[in-house]
Amino acid sequence: RSEIGGPDIIELQSPHLSNRSPPAVMSSKHQKGPDLKRFMDKRLKLSLNGNRKVVGTLRGYDAFLNIVLENATSESSGESGDNMGTIVIRGNSIIQFESLERTATSAT
Repeated sequence: RSEIGGPDIIELQSPHLSNRSPPAVMSSKHQKGPDLKRFMDKRLKLSLNGNRKVVGTLRGYDAFLNIVLENATSESSGESGDNMGTIVIRGNSIIQFESLERTATSAT
């Protein structure tokens, strides 16, 4: 089933910030990365560690949640900041990201 949803917010938590024990070790051949296909080519607002925020268009990602943003700008106190162009953000520095556009969701 497919629906059109509103802005999506995804909370991410680093393993070192959690008091839970680490998950069972999986074979590296079969590790599955994040499913961010529905966010491709959408404007995202990312909250990063160090109380930083970045807005840009998602152009790529990998299994470690490293992402490529195009037309990225920094944001501070609700004001648009510096234009940074195309950037790569390391996955472990991302705390949260929010879609600024509608995305199609599908139930599994």
